[in-house]
This record gives sequence, structure tokens and C-alpha cells, in this order.
Amino acid sequence: MIQALIGQKIEQTQRFLENGKRIPVTELSINDNVVVQVKSQETDQYTAVQIGWGKKKKPVNAAVGHVKKAKLTDVPFVVKEVRLEEGADLPEVGEVIAVETVFKPGDIIQVSGVSKGKGFASAIKRYNFRGGPKTHGQSDRHRAPGSIGQGTTPGRVYKGKKMAGHMGSENVTVKNLVVVDVDAKNKKLYVMGLVPGHKKSTVMVTVTGEMKKFVPLLNPTPEEPTVETNEPAEVAATTAAPEAVAEASVAVEAPTTEEVKAEAAVEERAAEEAETVTKEESAQEAPAAEEKTVDVADAEKEKNGNQS
Repeated sequence: MIQALIGQKIEQTQRFLENGKRIPVTELSINDNVVVQVKSQETDQYTAVQIGWGKKKKPVNAAVGHVKKAKLTDVPFVVKEVRLEEGADLPEVGEVIAVETVFKPGDIIQVSGVSKGKGFASAIKRYNFRGGPKTHGQSDRHRAPGSIGQGTTPGRVYKGKKMAGHMGSENVTVKNLVVVDVDAKNKKLYVMGLVPGHKKSTVMVTVTGEMKKFVPLLNPTPEEPTVETNEPAEVAATTAAPEAVAEASVAVEAPTTEEVKAEAAVEERAAEEAETVTKEESAQEAPAAEEKTVDVADAEKEKNGNQS
């Protein structure tokens, strides 16, 4: 079976192993790779598989015609060829290969990609030259490369001389990296170590072996348990909803005994206060009525005396 897939570098972070060791981890996004072409010993004199990853926005007609045999609607953004041993199981054209079918925690891998571009760099940065002396008046030779030739013979600089020039933006392969976790749900791969390239750059991941004394992560990606039910999810939700509503309504409508007693005590207090208020009002109205009757009687006596 195929032992390599194409992916994309996401970011670099850190994780902890079960033994407490902190390690650098690179997160790779490896979406489903599709088989574009299969080459066999009978037709091409060697065994290989062409796999594609991503989607190209403006493909050329030649690429569109090439993927028609695989019955693909979209042209892959990157197409790589992976050599296989003679007699190996070959996948079918158009088959999709998932990340969990190729990689597992503990696999030793190598990652190939294009390194970050550093622009025009000196020999000190590019090849780690140590520079010139820093004393005895050498004020301008600290980062100089030094001598590059021998004078009249040969009278030129040999090809391949380590000098200043363009640094980075070249194909780099980092070996002996270890897979520490595989997230099948999000289609991600976590690698112990650093991977060449900038963020969102394309990389090629190849399995080369298996680590004997592998220590897993402290908190790997949890797998969500699947609950098997005979009825559809919508039916289960509709059947469970009325019961939940009824329980909620009962919980809201049914008051407790303490609440009933408190309400009764409040009502009794209100009734007592109303009775006291009515008694006070009646007591105040009675003397006023007596004073009126006395005044009327006095007025009648005075009237009768005047007439006599």
C-alpha cells in the first residue's frame, strides 16, 4: 500500500508526553488525497502511483485532460508521484486515501518541502563562517568571508565556492521525525519536530519506519463515542421533547409546602391590618357625630329664647 501523502503545514506548537517531557510539535493538515494515475510494470516498466491534493483555481487544458481518466471534476493543486515496490497492492484510480489509513502514532517519517526564503545573505549567515579577527585594528573584517582564491594560479574562483548569495527557497528533506498523534476527524497529523517551509506551505510526508520505544502524548485527541440507535435522530428528538416539556411544566406549576405556608401567613397579616384600620376609622367618626347633635340642640334653645 502507499506510504506517502501530501499535506499542508499549519503551525508549530508544543505538547507533553506521558513521561512529562515537553516536545516541539508541528501540526499538518492532510486532507484526503486522491489517486490520479496508477503506473504498473506492464504499461510503464515501473510501479508508482500519482496522488493529488487540493484544488487548482485556473487549471490548464492538459491537466484537465489528465484527470478525466480518474473521473475527477476538480484538478488537484499538487500532484506527486510515489514509487512502490514491485508486487505491492495498487489502489484504484479515483480512490480517496485518508490520513488514518497511512499513518499511526509511533511511525518514523520524513517530510519534504520548500524552505523559507531568506533573501540575499552573507557567508556568515548562509554557511556559518566564523568571520575575521576582532582585534589589532580589524574594524571592518568581523563578518568578511576571507580569501576566495590563490592568485595567478588558477587565476579564477572555483565553482561551488561558499560565498554570499540567495539563501533558502530550496527543496529540503527532514528525516527521522515521529508521528505523535493522528486526528482522523479533523484530518490532521501531529509530528514531533520541526518541518521545513512557512505556514500553509505544501509538504510531502513519507513513512520510513516505526519507533520501538514510543511514548504517547499526555492528552491525545479524544475520540467521540458513537451511540447506536435504531430510530432516526429526528424521531428520537421529537419523542423526547414532550416528556421534557411536561417535566419542566410540572416543576414550574407545583409549588412547595413552604411557599404555600408563607402565602397564607401574608394573607392573614393583611386581613388583620385591614380590621384594625376599620376599627380606628369608626372610633374617630363616633365623637364627631355626638358633637353635631349637641350643637343642634344648643341652636334650638337659643332660637326658642329669642322668640319668647
